[in-house]
Amino acid sequence: MLTAEPSAQAVAAATERLPEPSAAARDHLRRTLAASLRAPVAGQWPALLLEARAKADVRYVEPATSHRPVLGPVLVFAKRTFRGAFQPFINEVLRRQVHFNEAILDALTVVIENQREHARTQALWRRELEARLKQLEKEPPGPSSP
Repeated sequence: MLTAEPSAQAVAAATERLPEPSAAARDHLRRTLAASLRAPVAGQWPALLLEARAKADVRYVEPATSHRPVLGPVLVFAKRTFRGAFQPFINEVLRRQVHFNEAILDALTVVIENQREHARTQALWRRELEARLKQLEKEPPGPSSP
């Protein structure tokens, strides 16, 4: 939240009055930061993208079928013949769409993996803050300042 009070100068002055952290606290913070900077693990495709991944290449369709008993074999033959004759043109027309689909799936995978990594880091920081809060609650109150 952005506010005008306290001013940036007042906040800077207040931070200068803070005591220096102990060497153990600095080391602990360095370890926590190092743990949060680990490289993302390349895992399996996210479940919500598996179906989309299977359909990314729109140039290929399932085998031709027909439910019509008499006209069915003729229609299947016509569909197969059409596909066989025009497949190179179909592939060329849909080539850019396939590249786009693959790029979008790759980008979504990276976004999902980054989100997972940020969630893990946030959970680590949350546990750290809860431990610090418990420690502060256990410490006896020091001399009060006016």
